[in-house]
Amino acid sequence: ASNGSREEAAGAWVRTPLAPGEVITAQNGAFERDPQESSTTDEELSRAGSPGSRGGSSTTPDYGEKRLPQALIIGVKKGGTRALLEAIRAHPDVRAVGTEPHFFDRNYEKGLEWYRNVMPKTLDGQITMEKTPSYFVTNEAPRRIHSMAKDTKLIVVVRNPVTRAISDYTQTLSKKPEIPTFEVLAFKNRTLGLIDASWSAIRIGIYALHLENWLQYFPLSQILFVSGERLITDPAGEMAKVQDFLGLKRIVTEKHFYFNKTKGFPCLKKPEDSSAPRCLGKSKGRTHPKIDPDVIHRLRKFYKPFNVMFYQMTGQDFHWEQEESDK
Repeated sequence: ASNGSREEAAGAWVRTPLAPGEVITAQNGAFERDPQESSTTDEELSRAGSPGSRGGSSTTPDYGEKRLPQALIIGVKKGGTRALLEAIRAHPDVRAVGTEPHFFDRNYEKGLEWYRNVMPKTLDGQITMEKTPSYFVTNEAPRRIHSMAKDTKLIVVVRNPVTRAISDYTQTLSKKPEIPTFEVLAFKNRTLGLIDASWSAIRIGIYALHLENWLQYFPLSQILFVSGERLITDPAGEMAKVQDFLGLKRIVTEKHFYFNKTKGFPCLKKPEDSSAPRCLGKSKGRTHPKIDPDVIHRLRKFYKPFNVMFYQMTGQDFHWEQEESDK
């Protein structure tokens, strides 16, 4: 595949669902929420937590007990969190909530019992998980998660911040066609080329900034960074790392994935108990609007020092700069 089509593929399989609203701290310290993002409703959550419901898992038993999650997918929005969740749920020792509880950012006052009740029932030896991509950019989340359980394992799916920002904008545009162009929103001053880092689509991609907050509470050894790009080009390879990190047997392997030519990204093969393969929905893989190459260039320049800092902090090079020079 050419880089162009690979990039489109990256814009496809790795999508978070439309549910999450991103909460991030703007520069003035006020909370800013993308109003166009609908949130997981209480009704969906109580359904997910009700007895006999699938609880977000294909084979949740009616026995076992509800436990607080031992592992969380905490970010990032439009990075590939839904793809990762669907893939890890294929593992028999993982039980996960399908909806996003948003406990540590929006529902914290409801208390840990409410949170536990949202979880599916598990047996001994099974891991309970949930994903809410806005946790990564929520200031209070690290402290709150640490006070629940300081040994919680954290997974962050990251993706080239430039394509992530465009993907984020594309999602918003699909619901609010009247919003200004990407170019208008991305700049404080277009003539001077000043990027507006308070716009959530840009700010989420400053990964080093957000990670600093998490490292005050959790050691690097408790955080796994998954490459959103490699989740498309080599899903089994990335899933091997995830299973190792969670202390699971490597059960989700090559044989679980097939490449869907129509969608342009990998899908999970048919699970035992369902009649169709699992592919991410229609909301995944939207075509990105054409963005002025000069804007892309300026964004790359803006992100480069933050990316380098992120590589140094994590000890991992995600090759986002290299990817750019290939084009």
